[in-house]
Amino acid sequence: MNDKTPNTQHARGPADHSVRDRIVEAAREHFSHYGYEKTTVSDLAKAIGFSKAYIYKFFDSKQAIGQAICSRCLSAITDAVSESISQGTTPTDRFRRMFETTVATSVHMFFNDRKLYDIAAYSVAEKWPSAQAYEDHIRKTLMQIIREGREAGEFERKTPLDDTVHAIFLVMEPYVNPLLLQHNLDQVDEAPRQITNLVLRSLAP
Repeated sequence: MNDKTPNTQHARGPADHSVRDRIVEAAREHFSHYGYEKTTVSDLAKAIGFSKAYIYKFFDSKQAIGQAICSRCLSAITDAVSESISQGTTPTDRFRRMFETTVATSVHMFFNDRKLYDIAAYSVAEKWPSAQAYEDHIRKTLMQIIREGREAGEFERKTPLDDTVHAIFLVMEPYVNPLLLQHNLDQVDEAPRQITNLVLRSLAP
């Protein structure tokens, strides 16, 4: 793979969002059929009817296009989680919803849009900014829930907050990390519930 890693995901050239969206949508369709690694910028240019040079006015590399798609895929997960959490009545309930919705939405994506899921997994392996932003979002959401639980008297307060969040994330990671989840699909029916119960017992004051 000879693609350069872009410094940003912003477009080069004119700020024409409609063209960017057209390129991303075409790439999304192409990646879903042929996969990210087997697709080149030249393939995308032919599929869209643009020149390769014209695409490079808007994206620095194939990875930049992949990152745009990856961000959309991962945002779909975080949006579903945020919606579920908003319906939670207590920090305990919100923690359950956060973990179980993350896993359920990720599994749905894996089985219904496998090649696009593979982009998300690839982004984690290659440490793309979009994947790092996704992990940061999970950690921040988890920290907010734990903090609220402590303030409400539902969770213990002796362990430093950062240590608690880090430890819980490590336990959750095999099921919220797209790269790892694909190796744990045979356990997704029971594992999230069992892990949630274990974590909540450890958080009891």
